[in-house]
Amino acid sequence: MSASRTTAVAMSGGVDSSVTAALLSRERRPLVGFSMQLVDGLAGQEERYGRCCSPDDFRDARKVADALGFPHYVVDMEDDFRRLVLEPFAADYDRGKTPSPCVRCNTFIKFEALTRRAAAVGADRVATGHYARLERDPASGRTLLRRAVDRDKDQSYFLFDLSDDQRRRAEFPLGALRKEQVRDIARELDLVTADKPESMDLCFVREGESYRGFLTSRGLARADAPGEIVDTAGRVLGAHPGISHYTVGQRRGLGVSAERRLYVVRVEHDTRRVVVSSDDDLYREGCVLERVRWIPFDRPRGPLRATVRIRSSHEGAHATLTDHGDGRATVRFDEPQRAIAPGQAAVAYDGDVVLGGGWIARG
Repeated sequence: MSASRTTAVAMSGGVDSSVTAALLSRERRPLVGFSMQLVDGLAGQEERYGRCCSPDDFRDARKVADALGFPHYVVDMEDDFRRLVLEPFAADYDRGKTPSPCVRCNTFIKFEALTRRAAAVGADRVATGHYARLERDPASGRTLLRRAVDRDKDQSYFLFDLSDDQRRRAEFPLGALRKEQVRDIARELDLVTADKPESMDLCFVREGESYRGFLTSRGLARADAPGEIVDTAGRVLGAHPGISHYTVGQRRGLGVSAERRLYVVRVEHDTRRVVVSSDDDLYREGCVLERVRWIPFDRPRGPLRATVRIRSSHEGAHATLTDHGDGRATVRFDEPQRAIAPGQAAVAYDGDVVLGGGWIARG
């Protein structure tokens, strides 16, 4: 890559994006920093901010950019974020699904909308503080996605849906580092973010706030109809206020009593029923994926062996994937897996290499 090309750095005001900027600055790369205003653009109402996008975060990002000697801008992307992430997030819950907003944020905000903003100031690449690795496959010309060296911090799961063009324009300088090394670099450079706590869970939801409360406060919660809580035989056990309050695998807050522990095993959008049963009934042998994206190839030539993760916290399980050729694929696990939730992403790996993934349509 030519050192004369400007690289945009997505700066959240945390230590990871700060060290990303510092590493690129060491290479004497022309840089420009962007902090994205995604939610709560409310001057003087800091208590309304979530775990991101606060004035303090933007001030920290500006201090790091000033210390490293490159310009920094705050860009208003609330409309994009609402339309491309929050509204689908709310719609998925309304359909009885368990959404993955972080995947959509990466695909549509950081590496699509922000890339367009970066191009307007002459930057043709976007660097972020994600823990993942990219490399070009000389045989195919594609840009491959790999797990980070630090498995505890690896974020490749959340990046599976990037297009090849998006991966080609992305940089993940932290992919070969461990978190403690990143902190050490920040301390060595005396960056203001060196010991800043990490943002966990959904970054746009305040600590102690429920996702339902967040959606309601922003006018995104849809009118939800009450319905029945039933067992797998269809016997009515109780009532619920709306299916958007329930996800597959949920145990707490069911509002029904029983001699055994009950879990949500299915949420039915059409009937507005929440189906509960014992833990044993949470296990499934496979699932069907939709909107599948393959990374090393257009599509596999036949059944594909892989390790598949069905949520970000899932270690992965051995499975066979069969591509249908119409944007769908079937996953068949060697051993049944627990709580396969429609709406979540299923991501396939061959060792460290991400083969691709899709969205769970049904278990």
